[in-house]
Amino acid sequence: MKQHARYSPWLHRLAYLTAGATFLLIVIGGIVTSTDSGLAVPDWPTTFGYNMFLYPLSEMVGGILYEHSHRLMGSLVGILTVGLLVFLWAKDSRKWLKWLGLIALIAVVVQGVLGGLRVTQINRNFAIVHACLAQAFFALLCGIAWFTSRGWWQEKPAAPIAAAQKLKRLSLITTCLIYVQLIFGAVLRHTGSRLDMHLLFAFLVTLHIFLLARRVLGTNDETQRSASSMVFGLLGLLAVQLMLGTGAFFARLTAFGETFATGLTVTITTAHVAVGALMLVSSFVLTLKIYRFTDASVPVNTPASGTLATE
Repeated sequence: MKQHARYSPWLHRLAYLTAGATFLLIVIGGIVTSTDSGLAVPDWPTTFGYNMFLYPLSEMVGGILYEHSHRLMGSLVGILTVGLLVFLWAKDSRKWLKWLGLIALIAVVVQGVLGGLRVTQINRNFAIVHACLAQAFFALLCGIAWFTSRGWWQEKPAAPIAAAQKLKRLSLITTCLIYVQLIFGAVLRHTGSRLDMHLLFAFLVTLHIFLLARRVLGTNDETQRSASSMVFGLLGLLAVQLMLGTGAFFARLTAFGETFATGLTVTITTAHVAVGALMLVSSFVLTLKIYRFTDASVPVNTPASGTLATE
């Protein structure tokens, strides 16, 4: 039996806004780590004894500016996530999507607690987990943004079963490799160790992105037309990331990096984190699209009239 759900442009906009705010939060977090400002504010959830939201702007200088801005941005993301959950439960009939919204809310609460424990316990392990969960949370929000978009409701063209299964598997493996690469990147940034694993997974990610691009672009059907632009975007991000990774290596791990201006080092390392996050969500959403557009078992209608048939 079919249920009916109404496409909500405002729900999609809110999901998109929440994901965008989360990306900005990751960028600010990258600046905090790159400038070693994680302990610039020694207390939590207060800021030098002040209520977090009442801390004087005049006192926000240097590392305090970066760390306190990170806290404020995290609070904004938390508020947006609460609003997103409310909208999902009010505007969307898909139960599984409502549960994803609840998982997102739980994740942002846990993320805030991890950030606080990193300060109060002075433990870098909390910082590493905090960084890894941030990437997963960002990917989840981008997934929700895709699930609430018009693209989700488009008719799904069929693809040959054998080719579709290989494409699904390859896209999923690529996404998982990118995430593991980001985990070792977080370990390297916070401890200075496991460069070997970071480089190994950089190679594996590069290889699988090229394999994925070859398979997608070699598929002469609707799936290829739907995914090709994202594949080209992922290839572009990979090229930028490899250059930034090389720059970060020289800036942070060689004597030559001592000649770099501080601002340049911070820019390179923070951009490396940001582009890594974009690679993860690009591969993740591409994987979702591949799964969606290669599964013709459940027909859906386009949202032109605003009312949609869903499974």
